[in-house]
Amino acid sequence: MSDYVYGRNSFFEALANGRIIKAYVLDDSRIKDAGISYKIVDRHKLDNMCKGKNHQGYVAEVKDFELSKVSDMIKDKDGLIVMLDGLEDVHNLGAIIRTAECAGVDGIIYKSHNAVKVNDTVAKVASGALEYVKVAEVTNLVSTIKDLKKKGYWIVGSDGSASQMYDELDYDMNTVLIIGSEGRGMSRLVKEECDFIVKLPMYGKVSSLNASVAAGILIYNILQKRDK
Repeated sequence: MSDYVYGRNSFFEALANGRIIKAYVLDDSRIKDAGISYKIVDRHKLDNMCKGKNHQGYVAEVKDFELSKVSDMIKDKDGLIVMLDGLEDVHNLGAIIRTAECAGVDGIIYKSHNAVKVNDTVAKVASGALEYVKVAEVTNLVSTIKDLKKKGYWIVGSDGSASQMYDELDYDMNTVLIIGSEGRGMSRLVKEECDFIVKLPMYGKVSSLNASVAAGILIYNILQKRDK
């Protein structure tokens, strides 16, 4: 079974990681010596293959993205895992994956049902980062949280109603950072499992940030706290 990736960065990171089965390109100047099967096609063909999305002249049939296990993400010290509770927007998932790779996050966990999953759009938005980030699907976030607690992780949720600001917490601990869904935030059962709940300050008239923007601020705040 295979999937497709499109866009220059996603294409060449998939190439570097040996996932390309066959490439479809406007010209072969950058891949003719790459040792892969490819076909030169016109722009209309590429447009159809990726349903009009911005392919930048590169589309590839690739081997399935291999999901990781939560156990592959565990660290003894300074662990940082991002858990997504019901995220629905593929662009948010792709952006969070890109941020996670840049920040050296140990992995991303999301639900296997009723939530966004890795697909070609996620890969394009992640701009190649998907090739390097551990991603795990789980059937039950609460049971996964309980298991991570047993392994020494502290659970930090983000919610606009929290009393504690995001930069008031000491993150000198193995941390699971939970980002809730775009519309509903964290589910009640997940929220009840949090050791800490923090919020970002809102100074304008809009009451919340985009999920991927909030995730980026929270992730880099954790890194900054640990560097002090």
